Amino acid sequence: MSQNLLLTVEDLHVAYRGRTGPVRALRGVSFGVGRERLGIVGESGSGKSTIGLAILRLLPHSARVTAKHLCLHDTDLMRTSERAMRSIRGRRISMVLQDPKYSLNPVMTVGQQIAESYSVHTRAATGEARRKTLEMLDAVRIRDPERVYQLYPHEVSGGMGQRVMIAMMLIPEPEVLIADEPTSALDVTVQAQLLVLIDELIRRRRMGLILIIHNLNLVASYCDRVVVLYAGRAMEMLKASELSSARHPYTRGLLACRPLIDRVQPELPQLNRDPAWLDGPVEDMRGTTA
Repeated sequence: MSQNLLLTVEDLHVAYRGRTGPVRALRGVSFGVGRERLGIVGESGSGKSTIGLAILRLLPHSARVTAKHLCLHDTDLMRTSERAMRSIRGRRISMVLQDPKYSLNPVMTVGQQIAESYSVHTRAATGEARRKTLEMLDAVRIRDPERVYQLYPHEVSGGMGQRVMIAMMLIPEPEVLIADEPTSALDVTVQAQLLVLIDELIRRRRMGLILIIHNLNLVASYCDRVVVLYAGRAMEMLKASELSSARHPYTRGLLACRPLIDRVQPELPQLNRDPAWLDGPVEDMRGTTA
């Protein structure tokens, strides 16, 4: 195991009980995350969010999760007790869920919720938690943190709600941040601002980032490496800068389906899926089979 890796995922499988047999959500996914930005891309239903939930052991009891290695440094997350996992979630690994504004408690102010996240993991006094919360709201570039501290979730905009949730997840200073579609339902300019903000924060704190997202253009320009998922299986792992020259037909098909604004397209190409992809060789980040 590399000493530079914060998180190691090897041969991760997730299956659910189905009427006609197990439904396989993840099929032997493997990757490592250091102090870098790792993008996970794929179609809806490919298993991207399941990876984040499996790492944090937040999947329902009906899910059967197995892995050769699922480790945070030397901590085996598969064998860790539930009590110990509660101290890992948020404190060492945080996850920004899809539509994070709607993950906030509607009857607590956003400031109270961020302060509670800090106090739970650090046992800080009320005054210290409030001070740290105001600093964090300022760090995510929210104007007038004192005023926003007192607002309820329904009183903030979508973009501000995303920033509030990012502040809540980062205030315990975790080692790894899993961001599941953190810019969904936001306009393009706000998406770019939030990704720049997340990038600044993780670089300053020397964290690892797992970015789960659909937007291939953002992944190519923002991430260091990319994992491409299809039907719960990693089809290809490569440097983000080399995404445009990907080798696997699935990755090339996803790239071809993007609408282009610099020329007229009578229709978008259709992605043809090959059943053999579920059992064929996987391209690693150097372009060789593994």
